[in-house]
Amino acid sequence: MAAALDDDELRALAELHGVATSYSPSPEIIVAVPAPAVIAALAALDIDASTPDAVRAALAERERELRERLLPPTVVRWTGQPVAGTGTPALPDPFDVLPPGTRMEIDTEQGERHTSVDDLPTGVHHVTVTAPDGRTGHAHLIVAPERLPAPAGRSYGLLAQLYSVLSHRSWGMGDLGDLAELAAWAGRTHGAGFVQVNPLHAAVPGAPTDPSPYRPSSRRFPDPVHLRVEDVPEYSYAELNPRLRERAERLRADVLDKGALIDRDAVWELKRQALEQVVRVPLGPGRQAAYDAFRAEEGQALQDHATWYALAEEHGPDWRTWPEPLRDPRSAETARARARLADRVEFHTRLAWLTDGQLRAAQRAAEEAGMPIGIVHDLAVGVHPVGADAWSQQDHFAAGMSVGAPPDAFNARGQDWGLPPWRPDRLAESGHLPYRLLLRALFRYAGALRIDHVMGLFRLWWVPEGSPPTDGTYVRYDAEAMLALLALEASRAGALVIGEDLGTVEPGVRETLQRRGVLGTSVLWFERDWTGDGRPLPPESWREDCLATATTHDLPPTAARLTGEHVDLREKLGLLVKSGADERADAVADTAEWLALLGSLGLLDAPAAGPPGSDEEAEIQGFHRFLLRTPARLVGIWLPDGIGDRRPQNVPGTWDQYPNWRLPVSDPQGRPVPLEELTASPRLGALLAAVRTGLGHSGP
Repeated sequence: MAAALDDDELRALAELHGVATSYSPSPEIIVAVPAPAVIAALAALDIDASTPDAVRAALAERERELRERLLPPTVVRWTGQPVAGTGTPALPDPFDVLPPGTRMEIDTEQGERHTSVDDLPTGVHHVTVTAPDGRTGHAHLIVAPERLPAPAGRSYGLLAQLYSVLSHRSWGMGDLGDLAELAAWAGRTHGAGFVQVNPLHAAVPGAPTDPSPYRPSSRRFPDPVHLRVEDVPEYSYAELNPRLRERAERLRADVLDKGALIDRDAVWELKRQALEQVVRVPLGPGRQAAYDAFRAEEGQALQDHATWYALAEEHGPDWRTWPEPLRDPRSAETARARARLADRVEFHTRLAWLTDGQLRAAQRAAEEAGMPIGIVHDLAVGVHPVGADAWSQQDHFAAGMSVGAPPDAFNARGQDWGLPPWRPDRLAESGHLPYRLLLRALFRYAGALRIDHVMGLFRLWWVPEGSPPTDGTYVRYDAEAMLALLALEASRAGALVIGEDLGTVEPGVRETLQRRGVLGTSVLWFERDWTGDGRPLPPESWREDCLATATTHDLPPTAARLTGEHVDLREKLGLLVKSGADERADAVADTAEWLALLGSLGLLDAPAAGPPGSDEEAEIQGFHRFLLRTPARLVGIWLPDGIGDRRPQNVPGTWDQYPNWRLPVSDPQGRPVPLEELTASPRLGALLAAVRTGLGHSGP
């Protein structure tokens, strides 16, 4: 273990760059960060702290820079009345401390010129100030609404992993046509308000592809593997090899009839071959105009994205192994390669547009079905280090660093997620441009956005390459700017934002998110009185501004908890901390406590005389009736819970030991259930009817 930090100058330098030198895994514990972790994090910010002399020089330079600058690189102003009850002192307004006589010019996003920060429209503007002594300063000024949009009322919805919801029309995995059908059915038939899906970001190509939707190649552009090929207007005019459809039918039958795992790579290979024929069909005048507008709107980012995929076909998916000149997206050699591969660049550009169009169509289908929210999309916390975003935005990423989590009560070794973090200094210098454009793209087709690990807007745990997660440190981001841009783009789209704030959260973060209108995430099994008797939290004690669910994609389905099968699975995978007997006893006690609370509230229609799971359908309904007793604004139903599925979609801590992200929604016996059968399921229908009825008679 490296020595703990004990240098006052290094500590001061780190603080001025937002690098933590200690952290608190719990309120009563403070852990010192090893000095090498701090030095490595500073190095990733281009700060040399390798020797005492280097530290002193860097500290003096940073202090001089802060002393002499007129404005920070990004400034935030909130419109409307200040949010009441902030609980923290307001930050000083940088414009109030400018030298007297400073001249100001503000070029707004709308193309106007102002000389004062008063009465500015919302947007991201550019400010130039000139002091009487001739010094000049520049800043990005974010003017944003005080709060994000709020839900119009209480509603419930379905939570699903899209790939797992196959229909008899999809090619071996759930697609955007299935999403539109699911949303239209849930909205029209059962009054659901939303459907939440996993991240649909573009994946890193290759065989095998990383199956996790939380390690994408790009968060900015969606993955064309989700396309419903037949729904592309040019499909009917294309000359396709009939064997493609035959192979697609076999893929689908393998999953639905023979119990095979979802084979994303095989699905993509078929779709790629079909789409290469489809895109050869000329676009009609209206379609061509829409395509041209999309390309113009997405600009350089789209060109970079398509170029990366064209180069990956030729040189492999890890850009770090490409010929040296091609590792730079702005090099002359990359420009020449783009011209040489123009047909492949055009192919991937067209796929981005087609996928964007079907995503918008899914949201329209949800809205037309009466859903007040529609599709809730998921924003992953980061991107794969070898992928398109890491290549095209490499000046914004911290080299040699990975995002993870420090040791805590649940994982003494910490976590390394293998995702390169954004550099907060580069983000600020650009007005957080990559983040802003990412949000704008996602909100085009989202009724709401779920942000994975929303605490990352405030700080992220950086792990130096080659070091264990224990030897990392927190690096702070400009949370006010990140939240302001979130409020700005969400308000423009009229969309909600849900933050995944489970686990250890820095004090004050949940309160700040709540004040700005970001909904939290509350999962039933974690809602206990942790500061009191540890018993299940009664419904009236839950928070209001949240999405409340019984489980998630990273947790066991509710039926598996009721029967104890989740312990059997973890024991089989070697993931138990205690003995199997002790874990089973704890699981039974945990479930029994919750069922006792449900029984005391009269939420079980006919309490079973036997142990937990004796009447799992009634008990699962009872858990969801309980969620409706809470004041939560949104209530989510994990779709597999509706038919008694036992298998989790993902088991954290496993890789090839378990088929993560490759399982279709299945019945209690593990038989895959297609979308057509799912929507006709009496069991699922009864659960949705119970929730809809309860919602009509529940609290605020």
